[in-house]
Amino acid sequence: MRIEIFGPGCAKCEKTTREVEKVVKNLGVDATVEHVTETSEIVDRGVMLTPAVFIDGKKKIEGKVPKESDIESWLSA
Repeated sequence: MRIEIFGPGCAKCEKTTREVEKVVKNLGVDATVEHVTETSEIVDRGVMLTPAVFIDGKKKIEGKVPKESDIESWLSA
C-alpha cells in the first residue's frame, strides 16, 4: 500500500504524517508513507487545499487533518 501526504511542510501536514504513521504502525499495515512537498506535484495531482492524503492513488481527504478513526477505516478497507 502506498500512502502519500501532500503539503508544503506546515504544522497540519506534519501532524497528518505523524497520525498516519502511528495508525500504520498500530495496525501493522504493510505500507509506505511518503510526504510530498513539491508544489508542482501537489498541483498536478489536483490538490487545492493541504494537507491531502492519497492511498494507492485515490484521494481520501483534503484540507484538514484526518481523525485517527478515519485513517483506520481507510487502511482496513
